[in-house]
Amino acid sequence: MSDDRNATTRFSDRVDAYVKYRPGYPEAVMAVLRDKAGLQPGATVADIGAGTGISARMLLESGHTVIGVEPNAAMRAAAEAALGGDPRFTIVAGTAEATGLPDASVDAAVAFQAFHWFHPERARAEWRRILRPDGLAVIIWNARRRDTSDFLRGYDELLLRHGTDYAGVNHENVTDDTLRAFFGGPFTRRTAQNRQVFDYAGLEGRLVSSSYAPNAGQPGYEAMIADLRTLFDATQRDGQVVMEYETQILFARL
Repeated sequence: MSDDRNATTRFSDRVDAYVKYRPGYPEAVMAVLRDKAGLQPGATVADIGAGTGISARMLLESGHTVIGVEPNAAMRAAAEAALGGDPRFTIVAGTAEATGLPDASVDAAVAFQAFHWFHPERARAEWRRILRPDGLAVIIWNARRRDTSDFLRGYDELLLRHGTDYAGVNHENVTDDTLRAFFGGPFTRRTAQNRQVFDYAGLEGRLVSSSYAPNAGQPGYEAMIADLRTLFDATQRDGQVVMEYETQILFARL
């Protein structure tokens, strides 16, 4: 869906902000994967686009063996620093389309907040190769709500105004037709609620963790930050704003 070089390098200068300010996932995710998707205790899971290890940590805490696959060297280093002490965790350089993992080596392949960077047809072929027969494929996004508060409406308007390519790389561009083609037919969708609460400093960190937001020293950064401060001051309650998400959990057997 995106140029490979762009997709695999665009977060390199945002790793610290990503670690500190990106949301985790609600406990309901693992309940859905266990009770509805049939992810068995102790399963070996390939975490495709593992990033800094946010999703891998949750999978490890649920008792799984996790092989992270991540093309970005800086993100791999962050995940290794955070989780490398757990013998059930390894992380390798690779992409959704070329993981480098052996044939039929994992029980499940999951992508948290990453599928919109993939080439779906090539990723499907690779996932079918690495999955054991009837293996589980899972796609998960924290979908930020856009219109349930004045703050969220204003935040989305800010991204449209200042984001370098926000509209083009938004995961909501992925259609159900694309998903059905990837899963090879019908898939199951479940949702859960998630949220983050930010003071101003946290909100600024959350913003610059996004690859489509100008970073410090780049054109448009100062204007974006000025508008963010104005938005925060107008919508904060007791010095905080709430970022709400609908966590989408999509799965099928390949």
